[in-house]
Amino acid sequence: MDLKSRIKDGVAALDRRARPWAERSKAHGWAYEFLLFGLKQAWACLFGALMLVLLVGTYLFWPHDALLARYDFLVIASVAIQALLILLKLERWDEAAVIAIFHLVGTAMEIFKTAHGSWIYPEASVLRIGDVPLFTGFMYACVGSYIARIWRLFDITFIRYPPFWSAHVLAVLIYLNFFTHHYVTDMRLGLFALSALLFGRTWFVFTPDRVARRMPMLLGLMLVALFIWLAENLGTAAGAWIYPSQREGWHMVPIEKLGAWYLLMTISFVLVSLVHRPLDACVERLREGIRGAV
Repeated sequence: MDLKSRIKDGVAALDRRARPWAERSKAHGWAYEFLLFGLKQAWACLFGALMLVLLVGTYLFWPHDALLARYDFLVIASVAIQALLILLKLERWDEAAVIAIFHLVGTAMEIFKTAHGSWIYPEASVLRIGDVPLFTGFMYACVGSYIARIWRLFDITFIRYPPFWSAHVLAVLIYLNFFTHHYVTDMRLGLFALSALLFGRTWFVFTPDRVARRMPMLLGLMLVALFIWLAENLGTAAGAWIYPSQREGWHMVPIEKLGAWYLLMTISFVLVSLVHRPLDACVERLREGIRGAV
């Protein structure tokens, strides 16, 4: 039996033990649903959590006189994590392909941004392109991994999802603005408005336990952006990278960065939608009803 099957069996065993307690009252049911929500979220964050552990752990314990540079170790460890996720069947090959795209897209932006002094990687390393250590692409891949895994774990569908092509146009415009705002007017406010226009009426439907719940898509994107901002504070505190204003000493990343992370989340979501096509919740319920009646 492979690891994925063992995990499924373990979850099923937990459910069999906890379900009678959860069915005693509505309060117990809500508490159990919230527990499952948290466990699924934690499982979806597996890649990102491991990366944070590596960033903080190497900052605290990596020997200064080690033959292997800390940044180079992070590259090797990141590749190993990605390979293990695939070998253990905890990540699908099509998802890995999208995550590879994240890596390429993220690395390209990193090379450009560091060349323009947006942020700095202060430590020496061999495995790098210009001023960018190669582990940085995996930090973007963490976001893609989370979205792909959460999509499957919560059986996510959508209400009033905009035309598929329109979301991709928005993602391309956002990505281009990350580069062009260094030379022409920053179109960020217009991109916020366009994302609100496209997704303002969109809800995503997710199932933590047995009952489907829903949330406005814009709120979901912003909440994930908030957690990425918190993770960014850990990353900069651990010296994985720093902003120019942090050269003289660490301080929290300005809350204004939430806007950039919200836009990056939009790009990330659209990229993952190439693998997990956004399904209409009403259509899926109708299909399930037809299958049940047959």
